[in-house]
Amino acid sequence: MVRQGSAKPLFVGSIPTRASNPHLPHYFSAARGFCALLIGIGLGRFGYPPLIPIVIKSGWFSPAQADFLGAFALAGYIIGATLSGLLSHRLKVAASVRISMLTVVGGFFACAWPLGFPWFVFWRLAAGTAGGVLMVIGAPSVLVTIPAEIRGRVGGILFTGVGAGMALAGTVIPTFAGWGLREAWLSLGGITGILTILAWNGWGGELPVSSSQKSEGGGGLSWVLFWLLLAYMANAIGFVPHTVFWVDYIARGLVQGIAAGNHYWILLGLSAAGGPILAGWLADRIGFAKSIRGCLAVLAVAVGMPLVWNQPIGLVLSSIGVGSMSMGVTSLAAGRVGELAPATEQKRVWGWMTMAFATAHASTGFLLSALFAKTGSYSSLFMVGAVAVAVGCGFSFIDSHRKA
Repeated sequence: MVRQGSAKPLFVGSIPTRASNPHLPHYFSAARGFCALLIGIGLGRFGYPPLIPIVIKSGWFSPAQADFLGAFALAGYIIGATLSGLLSHRLKVAASVRISMLTVVGGFFACAWPLGFPWFVFWRLAAGTAGGVLMVIGAPSVLVTIPAEIRGRVGGILFTGVGAGMALAGTVIPTFAGWGLREAWLSLGGITGILTILAWNGWGGELPVSSSQKSEGGGGLSWVLFWLLLAYMANAIGFVPHTVFWVDYIARGLVQGIAAGNHYWILLGLSAAGGPILAGWLADRIGFAKSIRGCLAVLAVAVGMPLVWNQPIGLVLSSIGVGSMSMGVTSLAAGRVGELAPATEQKRVWGWMTMAFATAHASTGFLLSALFAKTGSYSSLFMVGAVAVAVGCGFSFIDSHRKA
């Protein structure tokens, strides 16, 4: 006879459970954060560049107008980063995240009808704003609930959503565009709608507020973080030529066609997805400061590579280098803030860093769009980006010699 309670269920250990893996709920939280960043930034912000040559070819907008629409999404990111502090005091995290995701979904559906340039400006601005909110509120609300021993892995999953969205956009947009430009916008709305449903529940992590925020309402950044801030802004500037003009440069500038441009965009996105993981591995071995400096050095070369080598191998290396290193620097900067700033001030400092990144990224987007409209030269765009990142590498060298 078998004593009652002694029988064991079949296939014990074959299905992960909370008892066998206590971190399983945290990975579900990471999956929600992954979806949120994929919606708000991977598709909401970076889903538009692959559409630029299609919008121009379809006659919806002129080349200058199409490029400026990309810059308005960057401007929206500043608004989102700025509003996030206010929203975190007025709304629950769940409400802020859900409204932002729905804004992106609604924007894609709205853009399916060419109702004029101001109409598109509004919705691209709204999409950028939603992306800023999801970055500043959504991602930290997940990380604040994660145990320290798996926070690095979870953070890697979160930021992978950005690159995954970029790669997804480059993969599916050519197919959708074959049906028609309106169908492409509607399809993107459908994809983000499904992802929004998947990420709708489970947003419970409220962001801690430091005492200085409650009593003083902010304050300046310490000099110990100043050089890191400048290096991070340089990373934002260097990211613009590829995230705004890359597909158009390959499709029209090199006369290789939209399909070729999307192939390189997919590679850029896949590299951006793997960048945070690679950067985390590097930081564990040589530290955050040295890793940032090394990544910026590689990024400067990758941004400037089209100036000297625009053959397929050079374009591949440029796509890989820019995607992986720029997103890698983003995750490394967050880790460096953790080293330099007190625990109670890290949220406030990261908010400043995000606003600085958004401001540099958006203003550079407008300036380079104006420069391209005046000169028609893609080379000048890559030159500006490469020089800025090289200067940022120097700033990171100064930062690496600073202590908290």
